Amino acid sequence: MEFTANQIAGLLNGKVEGNGDVKVSSLAKIEEGKAGSLCFLSNKLYKNFAYTTDASVIIINTNFELDKPVKPTCTLIRVEDAYGSFAKLLEMYYEIKQNKKGIEQPSFISASVKMGSDCYVGAFAYIGENVKIGNNVKIYPHVFVGDGTTIGDNCTFFSGVKIYHDCVIGNHCTIHASTVIGSDGFGFAPNSENNYKKVPQIGNVIIEDHVEIGSNTSIDRATMGSTIIRKGAKLDNLIQIAHNVEIGENTVLAGGAFVAGSAKIGKNVMMGGQAGVIGHITIADGVKIAGQSGVGSTIEKEGEIVQGSPAFAIGDYRRSYVLFRSLQKLNDRIRTLELTIAKK
Repeated sequence: MEFTANQIAGLLNGKVEGNGDVKVSSLAKIEEGKAGSLCFLSNKLYKNFAYTTDASVIIINTNFELDKPVKPTCTLIRVEDAYGSFAKLLEMYYEIKQNKKGIEQPSFISASVKMGSDCYVGAFAYIGENVKIGNNVKIYPHVFVGDGTTIGDNCTFFSGVKIYHDCVIGNHCTIHASTVIGSDGFGFAPNSENNYKKVPQIGNVIIEDHVEIGSNTSIDRATMGSTIIRKGAKLDNLIQIAHNVEIGENTVLAGGAFVAGSAKIGKNVMMGGQAGVIGHITIADGVKIAGQSGVGSTIEKEGEIVQGSPAFAIGDYRRSYVLFRSLQKLNDRIRTLELTIAKK
């Protein structure tokens, strides 16, 4: 799609300097701008690119002063916040790109499915019995939605997502490719013959509003009750959430993190990449867990920052790490002192 500089300025409440009729059809970084592209400039470190870029339109702050004119082929749109305005355009551009509608074939939709308006179902998708789907939901090819699942409005499920039966997903949720929601929790009971009998996992997964989940993540269904991802939580790629876990509001988990069964993670928690939490413990609100840390006990203090495996307060960790790095020198000093004492 093409837009003129005047149209964009109208959307952003900006002022045009140059040719308002120039058209753009793509977005670009200012250093990579080409004819027909739009970029933004808010950081003075990139100021020189304003004079060399081939972009057709630059969104720039009202108070950003240029030392010389831009190319004649370049039009400026002056706004109060160039970065924020560009982010708004990115969001609009994304919505346009993802604005698919209709039912592609071959796909299977059970006769008992209740689906809202303006939905999209891609080829080879499967939607089971008694599924309820809200308005403006995008289900990409090869997605599986199990029986009895409920999906709210404005959700997007990218190719290969698998949602097992009886799960509940709120509004404005995005789940990326190949993620699995509602697979069985890791429940096995040893018996007298020293092998393991599977414990049926009869609960579900509940994902509240405005949650985004990266690709290849697995969220297990509860043994009984629900595994819950609270509203606003953001999960990266390759994350494991075990059965009966609860992830609090606006909590963020980076790639490779894992949370063991029945752990309760508070709201506004941040977990770094490859961090892990053992089962049946509680993490207080606002806690920050550094990457590759292993949390082995409940953290009760809100806002605590921990690191290490086992994880403990980051200040203590850093002081201990200084000693750890000096262990060889300390050992050598002790041996020297021992030899000195032995000679006396």
